Amino acid sequence: MEKEFHHTKLNAFANSIRNILHYTKQKFKDVSHDFVIDPNENTKTTTLPHDGFALYKEGDRSLNQSLAIAKYVARGTSLIPDDPWEQAVIENIVYTIHEYWSKVVAYILEKDINKKRAMKQKLIEETIDYYFLKFEQHLKENGGFFIGKLTWVEFVLCGLVEASDLFFGIELAKRYPMVAAVVDIIRNLPGVKEHIATRGPNESQKLE
Repeated sequence: MEKEFHHTKLNAFANSIRNILHYTKQKFKDVSHDFVIDPNENTKTTTLPHDGFALYKEGDRSLNQSLAIAKYVARGTSLIPDDPWEQAVIENIVYTIHEYWSKVVAYILEKDINKKRAMKQKLIEETIDYYFLKFEQHLKENGGFFIGKLTWVEFVLCGLVEASDLFFGIELAKRYPMVAAVVDIIRNLPGVKEHIATRGPNESQKLE
């Protein structure tokens, strides 16, 4: 069954999915869509269906939530642990990632410029630390991975860092050495390293 992955031209969250697909040597049609930001109207438009960031298709079936897609494309590989407890630990991290990202999305979608600036300041000065210090500690306690070995959640974390850097204009990994080490591991995995070398730069503006 033919696989298609549709995403915006932002090198951000969707790249965690592309990286998993390339690392696990899955054949898929890689389809990029425009993502345009109007700084005057503070709006975004994309040619992706449902005005989203990602869409995965297999035949006539589809998924449009990045975390669900990431877990699905990792199935049947070593990136999904067999142990139920380890699976639960990973899910716990994923829900924490989603909790953080939901706050970022609220910032992205906010149209009031003054509220948006205040939200950005709080995210950079407080929220990022609150969540990433948790990730940092968990990685430190488990040999550099969330359950002591590489799983799909490390790919998601790498995408989260890239997305945060993109939307906030920061270099987040520099503040968290354990997180930085995970990002470096992911970017140098076979398949992923080659994909990164060939993919284009972000073609969209940062959301300020």
